[in-house]
Amino acid sequence: QVQLAESGGGLVQAGGSLRLSCAASGRIFSYYAMGWFRQAPGKEREFVAHISRDGGRTYYTDSVKGRFTLSRDNSKNTGYLQMNLLKPEDTAVYYCAAAMTYYGGTGPSDYNYWGQGTQVTVSS
Repeated sequence: QVQLAESGGGLVQAGGSLRLSCAASGRIFSYYAMGWFRQAPGKEREFVAHISRDGGRTYYTDSVKGRFTLSRDNSKNTGYLQMNLLKPEDTAVYYCAAAMTYYGGTGPSDYNYWGQGTQVTVSS
């Protein structure tokens, strides 16, 4: 199995940027597609973006298109979520997840492993 650890969260003003990292250990990272989800207080976990094993395909939820960029460096066993033009509604705990498929998916059940999450807070 693979273990995931997110980092890079924090407090930022609206319009600012953050880069989240998801470090993988255990199995070979390139075996897994990667996804990011977020969960705000009182809300269900929602899909943000996912990327294929080789980084060649990405998909974003509409609310983050043009602002967030998902990438990965399999040589470093790390994935990255670059978040620009952040909005207060982006405030949530962000989770990375790994799927034993080529591309992953948009539902939590598409993923086999999860990190513990990192808090992102965007002030207005």
